[in-house]
Amino acid sequence: MVTLVFVSFIAALGGFLFGYDTGVINGTQFYFSKYFDLDPATKGWVVGSALLGCFVGAIVAGPMSRKYGRKVSLIISAVLFSLSAWGSGLPEFLPQTVPMLVVFRLIGGLGIGIASMNAPMYIAEISPANIRGKMVTLYQMAIVLGFFIVFLVTYQIGAGETEAYNTERGWRVMFWSELVPCILFLLLLFFVPKSPRWLLLKKREEDSIKVLTRIHGLDNAKSTAEEIKQSIEQHVSISIGQVFAKGILPIILIGSVLSFLQQFTGINAVLYYGADIFEKALGFGQEDVLAQQVLLAGVNVAFTVLAMFTVDKWGRKPLIISGSIGMFIGFAFLGITLMTGNVGILSLIGILVFVGSFAMSMGPVVWVVLAEMFPNNMRSVGMSIAVAVQWAANYLVSQSFPIVAESEANLEGVWNGSLPYFLFMFFILCIIWFTHKLLPETKGRTLEEIEGVWSERYGEMEN
Repeated sequence: MVTLVFVSFIAALGGFLFGYDTGVINGTQFYFSKYFDLDPATKGWVVGSALLGCFVGAIVAGPMSRKYGRKVSLIISAVLFSLSAWGSGLPEFLPQTVPMLVVFRLIGGLGIGIASMNAPMYIAEISPANIRGKMVTLYQMAIVLGFFIVFLVTYQIGAGETEAYNTERGWRVMFWSELVPCILFLLLLFFVPKSPRWLLLKKREEDSIKVLTRIHGLDNAKSTAEEIKQSIEQHVSISIGQVFAKGILPIILIGSVLSFLQQFTGINAVLYYGADIFEKALGFGQEDVLAQQVLLAGVNVAFTVLAMFTVDKWGRKPLIISGSIGMFIGFAFLGITLMTGNVGILSLIGILVFVGSFAMSMGPVVWVVLAEMFPNNMRSVGMSIAVAVQWAANYLVSQSFPIVAESEANLEGVWNGSLPYFLFMFFILCIIWFTHKLLPETKGRTLEEIEGVWSERYGEMEN
């Protein structure tokens, strides 16, 4: 158990950097937007550019993970993270421009895309069925901790300085602060073993049993290895071109739609543009914005802890459905107070209810489901496609949100700034229906047993 927790913790640092990067763009975009005098569309491009890198990273992560393994893929992601953190905050004596910033944000996005597929998959592949949900939720916990800690860091960097200093230099230091966890992640990765399931896919049975023995004990290691071998022998590994085969496409579609809907809850509109929402929509002064963001991040952490200790008891579907109801209520509070012009404490409560509900449901549980739902022979490809869809949807939301939020249709007339949140509420209702009708419950089942669930539902896979 000690080895399992230690190894999972290191892999989850990829999620920490994901959350840190999300938070650092939130903390810096207010200042670099003023430094470069960005219009709404360009601001959306700079903020969202990393997500294009994430999309490409997720696509290449599949074949990379299948060929070189989960561990090597994570090491590559750590190097990309480090390069992006340094380059995004190029010092004043170097010619930092909007295109240069976008390039380094794209590099960071590649790292996030690779890590976001490999880290939860790696944790799922080394964890026993009875606690797999809790262990994979470590990845989401790391995301929200990274998101929380970066707000504390950016608050400390920026709070004691003038706005002029933060506009000229402070945002650069905020980007550089990411180098600390980047380097730590890179160094620690050399101490984790390779995935036992990947080793068996590569016919390295002896190495796989050694890893399984360290994590589960000798008796369990042999039985687990045999079960994995049987699964692998039944179906050869598939490639991207085989996703339309019988029994494969439905699983890919369900994972992809789940990923898409996670982003269209609107969570990253709140996380990326939280400073703008608090200042412009809710009327908070700039001096209060960072403090409100720390509160938001704290709620995110607290409810992710709740998910961690309930996902293996309550199950995946109950958490998603109950959390979706909470998200709907939270945005209803925010939307109605904006529409009626009664912004204030109820608006803030609405945002916090939304964030807390997401943190106990679609945040961690989607990563758990994606990491465990795909059979051994298609896990790399399935995760790659589903995560790529997630990043594409994330990009659409981050690009379109400032345009919709600052449009005449939203700011004038009946909507009065509330339109984006009512659009997100529609997609949250779609999540409830989709989860109830199409998503199987995977609580307590081994990865190989979950494969049997899909075979019963859609027939044996052909490849």
